[in-house]
Amino acid sequence: MSGEVQRERRSRLVIAGTGSGVGKTTVTLGLMKALARSGRTVQGFKCGPDYIDPTYHTAVTGRPSRNLDTWMMETERMKEIFLRGSAGADISVIEGVMGLYDGKDPLSNRGSTAEIAAELDAPVLLIVNAQSMARSAAAVVLGFQKLDPRVRIAGVIANRCGSKGHYQLVKAAIEQECGVPVIGWLGRDESLGIPERHLGLVPAIERGELDPLFERAADFIEQGVELEALLALADSAPALAWPEQRLFTAEPAPASPSQRLSAADSGAASAASPVIAVAKDAAFNFYYRENLELLEQAGARLAYFSPLAGETVPAEAHGLYLGGGFPEEFAAELSANERFKQDVRGLAQRGMPIFAECGGYMYLCRSITDRAGQTYAMAGLIPADVAMQTKLAALGYREAKAERDCLLLAAGETIRGHEFHYSTAKRDPAPTPEEESAYPYAYETKGLRGAGKDGYAAGNILAGYTHVHFASHPQAAVRFVERCEAYRSQQNH
Repeated sequence: MSGEVQRERRSRLVIAGTGSGVGKTTVTLGLMKALARSGRTVQGFKCGPDYIDPTYHTAVTGRPSRNLDTWMMETERMKEIFLRGSAGADISVIEGVMGLYDGKDPLSNRGSTAEIAAELDAPVLLIVNAQSMARSAAAVVLGFQKLDPRVRIAGVIANRCGSKGHYQLVKAAIEQECGVPVIGWLGRDESLGIPERHLGLVPAIERGELDPLFERAADFIEQGVELEALLALADSAPALAWPEQRLFTAEPAPASPSQRLSAADSGAASAASPVIAVAKDAAFNFYYRENLELLEQAGARLAYFSPLAGETVPAEAHGLYLGGGFPEEFAAELSANERFKQDVRGLAQRGMPIFAECGGYMYLCRSITDRAGQTYAMAGLIPADVAMQTKLAALGYREAKAERDCLLLAAGETIRGHEFHYSTAKRDPAPTPEEESAYPYAYETKGLRGAGKDGYAAGNILAGYTHVHFASHPQAAVRFVERCEAYRSQQNH
């Protein structure tokens, strides 16, 4: 029937916390692993812009985890990303960010886990740190229930209980005063702690070093949580409506995000597609899954390669995408890979479109100086030097307005994203005011602490610290692919 809203059922559950550090990630990973052990297909999601937790999810579930964000993209697009990503899964586990109601604005739910839970009509499993509490835990849960009635707290897990007896006290108080089931508990076991987010964490995940931790977390979930009750909560979620206007025209491919493609892999049918080389290894690994899929939808074929493995840009490439990651952790190896540096310089000189974010931006600069003070030469396409710091240099959402026409945007257009880095990029000697005004910054970025300039945009190169999300400005993906196609045509004539 024309105009009928399409609805689909998706078993889903939001794992939220009363604040950061209450055990959301431990519970999420343990739950994902326990459900996978039972033979279920689990789809992971992460509220907010974070890259690390989705990397955990992907390692545990075998399916690419996806970010859900109501600031970087419109709500209807967030819903579409959820419905697309959860297709074919038995259950979707959505890990929250910070506390349930913490987001971009302390006076509203904007950008919070609560907003995502409400928009997805998803039951919330609230993690409460029960240490040193009994009846007071009920007051905590009651406050979370009362703040926004649209957010359905469907169950509670008590973390850091001193004993089973302590758990029973907490459970009785919450169930009497709040009317929601407390479906499980975890004790105070330091072995369950997720490692600090040190810069070598992603490589450790990819090497399988954290697999024993995932197994141990699943053991605790199986011992302390009523999984059948949890599954019933997830199954209670109502059918969800697809947006009338969709961003994507096709279902996502089931391929692993690290799958490598060569020109032969796609067959003759894709011979007309421009190829974008995507650096993918322990040094460059932060990509929003939808960014890659929007490039494919715009007509590109992606070819993954590993600079750390000594590989150069695939010969069939017509564009290069260098994502974020940890180039500083591998600065010696990247600096020693002269073939890759020369390759990137040569391709840039020939006009190949190159888009780089955060770690990729750092690589395109002249050098990286690590925390020990050791300096390593990088590609040298951007006249700046990067220095690592012990404290965060930038963190938070960014609205980026193009300072000039560039690979993704026309001058004045905006795209949304996020910044998170421990380094600064500086020019030496310090520029004069005239030189500063003439420098080809990529964006003017606005965040919580005001506005500033970011990145570098000149000719075929666009780079910056901001991790942009193409769902906030889909035309950006189209423009990038069009520039790659133009480069291919130029090379063929």
